[in-house]
Amino acid sequence: MKKILVGAIALVSLLLPLQAFAEAEKPSAEALLHQMEQASQKLSYEISYIRVKKNSIDTLRYRHALEDGQGYSHLLYLSGPPQEVIQRGNEVSYFEPGLDPFTVKSAKIVAPIMPLMKANIQELAHYYDFISMGRAREAGVTCDVIRIAPKDGERYSYLIWVDQLSHLVMRADLLDRNGDLLEQFRAVSYAVNPKVAEMLSKLKTVKLPEVVKLPVQEKANLDWKVSWLPDGFKLISGDRHRLLMTERPVESRMYSDGLFSFSVYVSDIDSYALSGQLVRQGRRTLSNIVKDNKEITVVGDIPPPTARQIAESVTFDNTKGTPNKAVKKGN
Repeated sequence: MKKILVGAIALVSLLLPLQAFAEAEKPSAEALLHQMEQASQKLSYEISYIRVKKNSIDTLRYRHALEDGQGYSHLLYLSGPPQEVIQRGNEVSYFEPGLDPFTVKSAKIVAPIMPLMKANIQELAHYYDFISMGRAREAGVTCDVIRIAPKDGERYSYLIWVDQLSHLVMRADLLDRNGDLLEQFRAVSYAVNPKVAEMLSKLKTVKLPEVVKLPVQEKANLDWKVSWLPDGFKLISGDRHRLLMTERPVESRMYSDGLFSFSVYVSDIDSYALSGQLVRQGRRTLSNIVKDNKEITVVGDIPPPTARQIAESVTFDNTKGTPNKAVKKGN
C-alpha cells in the first residue's frame, strides 16, 4: 500500500509542473485577439455566415485576400435582392438594388462583415477588458471563446468564438448591458485557401464604378459641443447639411471608439421636431431631446441610457449665434 501511495504522490508531483507549464503557454485573451486581427487581414479565406437580428436573418459570403501588400475583399448577400460590396485597396464599391453603383475612398467596408475582424485590438485594450471564457465548438471547429467587455459599462459587449487553427472569427454575439442578445453572426462554413486569392485577383483588372467626388467643404466650426463622452470615443467628423426629404438644415458630429459609433444631430425646433423620443431597435438607439430651443438627436450603436446622457450633455455657445445661421446663404 505504501508503495502505491508513494507512486501516486510521485505521479502527481510530476504532472503539476506540466499542467502549470501548459497553462503558462496558453495565449492570453488579448494575444488571441491579436492573432485574430492579423489572420483576418493577411490570410486568403472565404466565410459563409448568417446574421441574425430580431426580425430578420441575412445570409452572406465574405472573401478576402492580400496580394502584393494590397487587400481585396468581396461581400455577397446570398439571400434577398442582389447586393454586393467590393473592396480594392482603399476603394470600396457598392452595388445595391434601386441605386446606381458607386465607389468611395475608404479603408473600411460599411456592411455586415464579421465583427472585430478589422478592429485595432491594441487601441481597444484601453477601454475594454478581454476575458477568456473557455473553449467551445462552432462551425465544426474548436474555438477559444472571448468576451470583450467595456471597462465603464457605458456601451455594449461582444462574445466571440475564434477558431484555434485559422484564428478567424466563427461566431460573434452582441450583448446589451444585461447580457441579452441583440445581434448574432454565425459562420456556416469557411475555407483558408490560396485559391481564394486567385479568384479575387480578377478584381485587379475589373472595371468598377468611378470614385464619387464629393464637393470640398470648409471645416465646420459648430457652435455647440458634447460635454460628456464614454472613454475612448473620438470625434470622426462634423458638418452642416440639409436633410434630403425635408431640406431641413442640421449640424452633426460623428464619434467612434473603433468598435461602436454614434452621431449627434442639432437643429432648430420646427414643425418636424420631436421631443423625448427614446427608441432602440436591435443595436441601434435613437434618443431625442429639446434643449435651449434646439432639437438634439443621438443615433448609434450605444445603450439608451448612454445616448440620453450624451444628448443631455450638449451645450451651446450662444455668443456665436445659432447653428442654422451658419447654413444661410453668404455665411
